[in-house]
Amino acid sequence: MTNQSNDRDDHASAIVPSLKPNNLLVYVMAIACGMAVANLYYAQPLLHTLAEVFGTSIGTTGLIITMTQLGYVLGLVLIVPLGDLLERRRLITVVTAGTAIGLAGAAISTGIGMFLFSCLAIGLTAVAAQVLVPFAAALAEEGQRGAVIGRVMSGLLLGILLARTVSGVIADAYGWQAVFGVATCSMLIQTVILWKMLPNSYGETRMSYPALIGSVMHLFRDEPLLRRRIVYGTLGFASFSVFWTSLAFLLAKPPYNYSDSIIGLFGLLGAAGALSASFAGKLHDNGGTRLGTGLLLSLIMISFMIMGVFSEHLVAIMIGVILLDVGQQGSHILNQSVIYTLNPAARSRITTAYMTCFFFGGVVGSASSGYVFEFGGWSGVSWLGGAFGALAFLYWLTEFSGKNK
Repeated sequence: MTNQSNDRDDHASAIVPSLKPNNLLVYVMAIACGMAVANLYYAQPLLHTLAEVFGTSIGTTGLIITMTQLGYVLGLVLIVPLGDLLERRRLITVVTAGTAIGLAGAAISTGIGMFLFSCLAIGLTAVAAQVLVPFAAALAEEGQRGAVIGRVMSGLLLGILLARTVSGVIADAYGWQAVFGVATCSMLIQTVILWKMLPNSYGETRMSYPALIGSVMHLFRDEPLLRRRIVYGTLGFASFSVFWTSLAFLLAKPPYNYSDSIIGLFGLLGAAGALSASFAGKLHDNGGTRLGTGLLLSLIMISFMIMGVFSEHLVAIMIGVILLDVGQQGSHILNQSVIYTLNPAARSRITTAYMTCFFFGGVVGSASSGYVFEFGGWSGVSWLGGAFGALAFLYWLTEFSGKNK
């Protein structure tokens, strides 16, 4: 037992924080994060098509996104904390292989029940991205951690945005099942690449798995800054999910009548949000976190005001997409840059605490959005998304002016 413990200590000490923003490994991790998290969003531009294929209502079809996000929440609770305990390279590659299995199940689904179960499995295992982010933070040089996180998160956010575009294009050309078939192959390839390129790295924690999971609750209790950032992230992502869950329903009907591929192209408008990730990381490193957070949260509110009032004007929707993505993604980067300074030995569990609540907000947003659209139209969706953004901004106003976090 002693030898095993010493062996783990040797592995842990072998990793010296030396990762810089432009290292090749940073780009590999960024791409891997993007490809992993993209699996959560392939279905979004296809919702109206899947409703027709499976013969379900708009509200029920919206549960596809909810099940994926629910699986992600479960993965955050049950899998991500293991990054503080197990060898990270092995953990990441095993979980990535599991994503491929879930995607294959979605590709061969013949009914809504099997598809929803596959979405749950996809979400559960897509959390490999949330093991990679704190892994990158642990490897980063002090003083450049925000920039490294911003670079890795840029890849993750581009994965989210490009997923919708790629999904729509493939579905129009080859059918919706091809989307999940291609994604299956990409995850198998990524598993091999990560196994070969990631360094060995053991977590610094020496507690049992039940104690590890239980210790997440202690972080909620002991870290007020974590609690505050959780509120910002949860409300922001609820607003974000409200929009993206119902957008396909809006654009598929008059006056737009867009196809899957055209709907998917709207994801490219959110590239501004991904590009803002590096800026937000540098903003944190330069001490502008608090003011930047308020500005970015205000953009979420403004975006829904524009899209709600001018819902029949394409330019207004496009502007709203850009503002929403910049506001949500930028504030998310600031949240993560702050929380990863709290307890270096517990970064994976901090990720669990933050991201579990973050995606619970997404579950609430996506689950409510489809039904609100069904009964209240786009106007109801705009009020709902704007309300979540307004709550986040109002909570930001309660910060003491002297604090910079």
